[in-house]
Amino acid sequence: MKELLFIYRKLLNFFGEQRWWPADTPFEVIVGAVLTQNTNWRNVERAIENLKRAGVLTPQRLINVEKPKLTKLIRPAGYYNVKAKRLINFVDFLNREYRGDLEIMFNESLPALRKKILKVKGVGLETADSVLLYAGGKPIFVIDAYTKRVLFRHGIITDGATYQDIQDLFMHTLPQDISLYKEYHALLVKLAKTFCKPKPRCTGCPLEEGWPIS
Repeated sequence: MKELLFIYRKLLNFFGEQRWWPADTPFEVIVGAVLTQNTNWRNVERAIENLKRAGVLTPQRLINVEKPKLTKLIRPAGYYNVKAKRLINFVDFLNREYRGDLEIMFNESLPALRKKILKVKGVGLETADSVLLYAGGKPIFVIDAYTKRVLFRHGIITDGATYQDIQDLFMHTLPQDISLYKEYHALLVKLAKTFCKPKPRCTGCPLEEGWPIS
């Protein structure tokens, strides 16, 4: 599908490289992927900064943090009781299955690891794939609400398209390139936040001109 590559090139030329995901360590990416559910990234940054200041932003240290303290630290991210439990669930999984070692975890094959991560309570498809792509460097395309909104408005998907439908569309069309997957996803997020908002601002949008003739 030529449209997908066309969109990528247009967005890259317009916005430039996004260099997403902003984090100092793979574990910070994982924590961010859990905390960013149903909130904006600025709130996540504040929560992560709290964890850093407390010196607990590692699997080995976070596992020993009492839940009341953890909820207080991540409060800026919202839904802090739920998210604290999800973080605890993931760190329990990491320590139980891989001795708290991300390198061991990410050495596992993509299909097997994805299946295991999706069994962690509170971790859905988008969060799991964000962990795999951005923390683990695994070749899988992340689908989120922004991606769905952009593709639906431009007639590339239908309203009933599932997560798997959309992911397959990207992964069967694009080269298997981890850097491309990361950058493309980040650019779609940037587009959705800048122009393709719930109430769209189409004037000046880099996709305003439409598609190339097939």
